[in-house]
Amino acid sequence: MSIRSIRVLAIAVVTVASAAVTTPATAQDLTGAGATFPYPIYSKWFNEYAAKAGVKINYQSIGSGGGVRQISEQTVDFGATDGPMSDEELAKAKGGAILHLPTVIGADVVIYNLPGVKGTLKFSGDVLADIFLGKITKWNDPRLVALNKGEALPAQDILVVHRSDGSGTTYIWTDYLTAVSKDWAAGPGKGKDVKWPVGLGGKGNEGVAGQVKQLPGSIGYVELIYARQNKISYGAIRNASGAFVDASLESITAAAAGVAQGLPKNTDFRVSIVNAPGKNAYPISSMTWLLVYKKQADAAKGKKLVDFLNWAYDQGQKEAAALDYAPLPAAIVKQVKARVAEIKS
Repeated sequence: MSIRSIRVLAIAVVTVASAAVTTPATAQDLTGAGATFPYPIYSKWFNEYAAKAGVKINYQSIGSGGGVRQISEQTVDFGATDGPMSDEELAKAKGGAILHLPTVIGADVVIYNLPGVKGTLKFSGDVLADIFLGKITKWNDPRLVALNKGEALPAQDILVVHRSDGSGTTYIWTDYLTAVSKDWAAGPGKGKDVKWPVGLGGKGNEGVAGQVKQLPGSIGYVELIYARQNKISYGAIRNASGAFVDASLESITAAAAGVAQGLPKNTDFRVSIVNAPGKNAYPISSMTWLLVYKKQADAAKGKKLVDFLNWAYDQGQKEAAALDYAPLPAAIVKQVKARVAEIKS
């Protein structure tokens, strides 16, 4: 199967996940719910692991906010999120201590629909923040023109599209805007769900991609594979070193390069890598996490979950690049596997 075919299959299965919400949990060996950001790679992992080990994993791609809620209420065996749980959320979890286990590294991209513009548009963090704050309202705003010299930008209204659901993709996006804009930090701030000053909402990465694809003059943010799969233009972002960088496996990997060296031995892995230093680093990159109770209530399910996690870190990492995710650095994999070994029934 070609890489393109793999991507088509991974995105197509997202629709199946919605139908799976009504599937009785008893028909599955393990159930999970949460982030849409890593769903393409998770879908591939779950299918491959089912074929190898005979363990069926039903995953509901409902957004990071839903994943946090369901693992906290113990209605699933694991959750998934792109925005780490807060100390307050962790304290409310019904099953005790929750581990954040990073799986892969991905990126948010700025997508836009601007007919007639042929080149890749360039954006800076402060300009993006002001667009999403409603301060920049036209595509031919002088600040956008200055970033895109030689490109004939139209005098067209900018239509902002954002997530309508609690979302780790939104957490990554607002984490970045908070890091690069004092006005954003003092206003909406960062979170899986924020009070948006302007714009239309779309449910899931799929919903935002669909809205932007249909609406000329629109701008939004999605995980990289959703932009590529939907053939939507996405911009180059000026990073902390002043270089304009496209999202790619190499630039996402560069953003994560210093993470392993900076993590203490007893880390809980709730770290941000947005606006990372380095000339080649893509600035809207992030790890994504599985959420797992340290003490498993069901011994049989706990063993199946641990076995799957070890497979994902030993074998699943090899699949990341084909779906535009960067695998975890080897040093982080070693640390995470040590944490997996702490999971007990």
